[in-house]
Amino acid sequence: MEKTYKYDVNSSVAEEFINDGEIEATLKYAEENSENRELIESILKKAAEYKGLTHREAAVLLDCKLDDLNEKMFSLAKEIKEKIYGRRIVLFAPLYLSNYCVNGCVYCPYHAKNKTICRKKLTQEDVKAETVALQDMGHKRLALEAGEDPKNNPIEYILECINTIYGIKHKNGAIRRVNVNIAATTVENYKRLKDAGIGTYILFQETYNKKNYLSLHPTGPKHDYAYHTEAMDRAMQAGIDDVGCGVLFGLNLYRYDLVGLLMHAEHLEAAFGVGPHTISVPRICPADDIDVDDFSNAVSDEIFHKIIAVIRIAVPYTGMIISTRESKASREKALELGISQISGGSRTSVGGYVEPEPEEENSAQFDTSDRRTLDEVINWLVGLNYIPSFCTACYREGRTGDRFMPLAKSGAIQNCCQPNALITLKEYLEDYASDETRKNGERLIEEELEKVPNPKVYNTTKEYLKKIEQGARDFRF
Repeated sequence: MEKTYKYDVNSSVAEEFINDGEIEATLKYAEENSENRELIESILKKAAEYKGLTHREAAVLLDCKLDDLNEKMFSLAKEIKEKIYGRRIVLFAPLYLSNYCVNGCVYCPYHAKNKTICRKKLTQEDVKAETVALQDMGHKRLALEAGEDPKNNPIEYILECINTIYGIKHKNGAIRRVNVNIAATTVENYKRLKDAGIGTYILFQETYNKKNYLSLHPTGPKHDYAYHTEAMDRAMQAGIDDVGCGVLFGLNLYRYDLVGLLMHAEHLEAAFGVGPHTISVPRICPADDIDVDDFSNAVSDEIFHKIIAVIRIAVPYTGMIISTRESKASREKALELGISQISGGSRTSVGGYVEPEPEEENSAQFDTSDRRTLDEVINWLVGLNYIPSFCTACYREGRTGDRFMPLAKSGAIQNCCQPNALITLKEYLEDYASDETRKNGERLIEEELEKVPNPKVYNTTKEYLKKIEQGARDFRF
């Protein structure tokens, strides 16, 4: 007989802080109140205080069927995003180290039974070459990716790669922050990642529905729902205070997974005093032997963008990430509604930055929709009056976890973020930009500098920008 679990946001047991009964009750409540104007208006009024919402309140907004209040919701999401994050958009790139994997995940081409994908693993010399190529593009922040394989990708290999990446200084380039997206592991291994100087530890839940999770992960270590779901607790116990959550929308019913995602954020806040540093919103897309048509829960653009707006309103302090899975048009809409970080010039193959991977050697985890170069992405953002940012200052100044969240929740983080974004954009323009991007970027910096309200910060920023023109690098507030 299966054990019965009760909902407890403070519990360390996966089935209690992500409780199926609570989720189903929440979904029923949201459906019953999808046209309750008085309730929805009261939720939007609360959200306008920029302090977030409960998972149940967020579910009501997601189900809202009143067009005028949906429009109000979208406007509020944009307002909250600009209040807390301003117009800055942080840039990063993924670096796939290895696609060897022992799991049987049915939505991922890395699965152990796939005989058509080309299996690859970067050597340390490969890692050096890829890092130099990424630096030459202008990147300062990476997200390391690897399949789960204790033999081919042990924690020692990941740590060696991190050490190699941080050790590469090429011309004016340097990777200043390495985020890590690898399989759930032990407290001891999370401590080792912390000691290696990682930024954010990222792990996607894929789906919070336990029954569907088990069927989607039929074999391998990832089949263990509780061990996977409780990974963020172990990471935080090990001292990693910046963690990144996410689900793969399209695997399960989106309403269920959105509620589960927000319950996870509430649990981390309740248990550790710090919610997730980032939330990612990938949608399932084609890959080597994966056909999207095999998954019946596909999420339309309209629903996808509503999900982004609801997350931004519910957890205003959390950075939101969208990858090159999404098209240019989809990413542009998502930027308005709450996204604060995007990848640019990405490769989802193992390596692929030094030289594009030949078609016959396909090692990619998924097909990208936005295939523009980093410079094209930067110029696009500038044209939309966003400030492309390569800032890593908070991590390097120790503004992480419970030292970062109060600044984010109050909006005070902008006092650092705005000037840091301008400084790092200036570095990019000086070292890597095309003539057109440089011209447009300089105009944007000139305009945005005048919006820095603090006279001392304004003068210091202006001084740093001048020094960057003279060859100096790596200033930060």
